[in-house]
Amino acid sequence: MSTYTAPIRDMLFVMTELAGLDTVAALPGFEEVPDLAEAVLEEAGKLAGEVLAPLNSDTGHTGAQWTADGVIAAEGFKDAYWQFVEGGWNGLSCPAEFEGQGLPELLGTATHEMWQAANMSFALCPMLTMGAIEAIHHHASDELKAAYLPKMVSGEWTGTMNLTEPQAGSDLSAVRSKAVPEGDHYLVSGQKIFITWGDHDMTENTIHLVLARLPDAPEGVKGISLFVCPKFLLDADGAPAQRNTVQCVSIEHKLGIHGSPTCVLAFEDAVGYLVGEPNKGLGYMFTMMNEARLKVGLQGLAISDRAYQLALSYAKERVQGRPANAKAGDRTAIIGHADIRRMLLTMKSQTEAMRAIAYTTASYMDIARHSEDAATAAAAQARVDLMIPIVKAWSTEVGQEVTSLGVQVHGGMGYVEETGAAQFLRDARITTIYEGTTAIQANDFVGRKVAHDGGAALGVLLNEMKATLEELAAAPGDDLAAIRASLTEGVRALEELGQWVVANFKPNMVDVLGEAVNAVMLAGYVCGGWQLARAALVANAKLAAGEDPAFYEAKVLTARFYAEQLLPKASSLLTTVKTGARTMMALTEEQF
Repeated sequence: MSTYTAPIRDMLFVMTELAGLDTVAALPGFEEVPDLAEAVLEEAGKLAGEVLAPLNSDTGHTGAQWTADGVIAAEGFKDAYWQFVEGGWNGLSCPAEFEGQGLPELLGTATHEMWQAANMSFALCPMLTMGAIEAIHHHASDELKAAYLPKMVSGEWTGTMNLTEPQAGSDLSAVRSKAVPEGDHYLVSGQKIFITWGDHDMTENTIHLVLARLPDAPEGVKGISLFVCPKFLLDADGAPAQRNTVQCVSIEHKLGIHGSPTCVLAFEDAVGYLVGEPNKGLGYMFTMMNEARLKVGLQGLAISDRAYQLALSYAKERVQGRPANAKAGDRTAIIGHADIRRMLLTMKSQTEAMRAIAYTTASYMDIARHSEDAATAAAAQARVDLMIPIVKAWSTEVGQEVTSLGVQVHGGMGYVEETGAAQFLRDARITTIYEGTTAIQANDFVGRKVAHDGGAALGVLLNEMKATLEELAAAPGDDLAAIRASLTEGVRALEELGQWVVANFKPNMVDVLGEAVNAVMLAGYVCGGWQLARAALVANAKLAAGEDPAFYEAKVLTARFYAEQLLPKASSLLTTVKTGARTMMALTEEQF
């Protein structure tokens, strides 16, 4: 299995130059963050590279195993997990009132990229715990917070989210699990499937957040409530005691992420505690899901960076053929061939674009949560809401392309398990499916995020993009001129897309939803191109000041490659979107 080196220089560049680390540091309680950031990333990089990455192998380690007594974590995971916990990494961005470190989401996002890149199967466990912490923190009673959050924040206990049932995949209106009141708690019964890290032996307790219906609940999504169902009930001192009646009856045999147990859980009159008010569980769960969707988008970024690192290393070492313009002489490493360069730059540029989109979204999360100015916080939340489906959908779909290219760079060796390239492709495949498929994200983008407010939030984003175009126009150099020309067309396509969605969503909803995936991909390509253009502007100024030519020239040229080779996809996607869904809906079922 390949090694992993956290790209700390690139991470810090995005955090400081694009994601507004100084703006985040101006928020209450974050004043020392700029001084801490590099040291935190350095230490996180050591754990990721030295402890987690060596365990990320389908061929060299035993995966998660089901037994009648419970799930046994993959080989080496338990020791690694406790190094993770003892280092304080689980609570990095968690509230200080529950023993977290209270650092910003922006910094936490960078560390999560490292965990996911080093070992996605492992990183899913703290990722789900973070989502559960968010839901409990925002919606549960003070009593439940006091009982569960300190141990979850520390990582001594882990958390899960239990939504899906056999008959109810993404359609949560079909959830049948029941919760019957009994004294100060409820008895929860039902079966949940696809529960990531639903059972394991790494910690002494697992806290399940479960969607279920009360006996008098209305039908559909308006009748779903949220419950805390711990694996072990707590005694009077708050310690795990009696085993609750929830069992892992099996784990799935999957295409990838073999180190992460995906469980079928059976609840049989399990003791559960209501979170918040009855019948409002779905709204509460979305707090958890939005956190998870950002992190899954990070998985698309992280697995892409890992695949790129492996492919780049191989391309520099593998000697084959001569350069196209050389008829004699020594053979070259394959990085000397034009098509290998095309693939590597496609991987590199899209990975950098994904990182910029994810980190800037995380910084807006910090502003939305911590700004003392209500209008500023509301505007930041509007940006977060707009960007989450783009981060999740575009980054994970692009992750499929990047990890597939990683196999292709290796040639036949990429198809051999020992190189590790094939595992990245398999692991990446789930990211477009869980926490809401690409289509679900796309429908959310066009419906709730563009049509719902008449394109207002998108309009604010477009105005910022147009301001960047003006900066590019005023900057010298052929590279920035080429970037500006392509970005101008991309911004035009995104603006036209927004207008089309707003005009057609109500009268032609089938058309809009039928093209929603193309729409969110268009938005992703343009947002990525915009962020790389911003990076190129910064890098151009640094070059003019004589700073680090190798690093900053690479930023400019990577942005130009993206602008020339990838950003034009936006215009072609706009043409596709405008065709609507007529043709795709025209065939009868029998004609397929």
